[in-house]
Amino acid sequence: MKVLLILMTALFAGSNSDAAETGFLDRVARVEGTDYRYQIYVPADYATRTDWPVILALHGSGERGSDGLRPTLVGLAPAIRANPARWPALVVFPQCPAEQAWNGPAAAIALTSLDQTMRDFHCDPDRVYLTGLSMGGNGAWFLAYRDPERYAALAPICGWVLHRSSPGLPDGELVVHDARHGTAADSLAFLARRLQRLPTWIFHGEEDPVVNVEHSRQAHLALGRLGADVHYSELPGIGHGAWDPAYASGGFIEWLFTQRRRPR
Repeated sequence: MKVLLILMTALFAGSNSDAAETGFLDRVARVEGTDYRYQIYVPADYATRTDWPVILALHGSGERGSDGLRPTLVGLAPAIRANPARWPALVVFPQCPAEQAWNGPAAAIALTSLDQTMRDFHCDPDRVYLTGLSMGGNGAWFLAYRDPERYAALAPICGWVLHRSSPGLPDGELVVHDARHGTAADSLAFLARRLQRLPTWIFHGEEDPVVNVEHSRQAHLALGRLGADVHYSELPGIGHGAWDPAYASGGFIEWLFTQRRRPR
């Protein structure tokens, strides 16, 4: 019996080898035969519980590439390094290839990285949060639009919803690329209907010179018209780097971790 107990203990320890690793870990996601590097953050006290929240964090255009590391240099990862106790969650940092965007084939890379994390670690499927900054904010809108029932909360930061190449917001197209939705106002209303049951907190710098703040204003208004659970923080005097004050906000962090996926 003693020998059997020792063998069982050894097997259990081997099947949970990831539990011994914490911090920022290198991982690889395979999508259609190609490997893509990404990182996950595992809290130091991972072994103390089996129901960890998970955050999928999408980077901006400047962090695209194939090294798997750049996504952890800007945004949420520096906030975690500065104060890890405020972020009791597993965090997935996929990387979008160069010259691509999250609202294209790279979406599969993000979702494969998330799915792999959910399989390999002790996660709470009812506390999966989606966030992103700039191009990643656009990606967060896009992934939430595609599958709003997967996530417990959405937090787009200085992301656009309409195509930035449009001559003006009133006549722009929604990033979901569906001409059936007609005008920009119709498209925003459609997006809002898709997301009205998903708790959302939008951040944008008032003086953003890269992504027009009107994108976030209009998305907030569209969700608000439907009585959605939406918060909007327009940061006065802040340019494009709205992610630093957003991820430093104690009120936002507290709100985020109280969200659970709502019964269908």
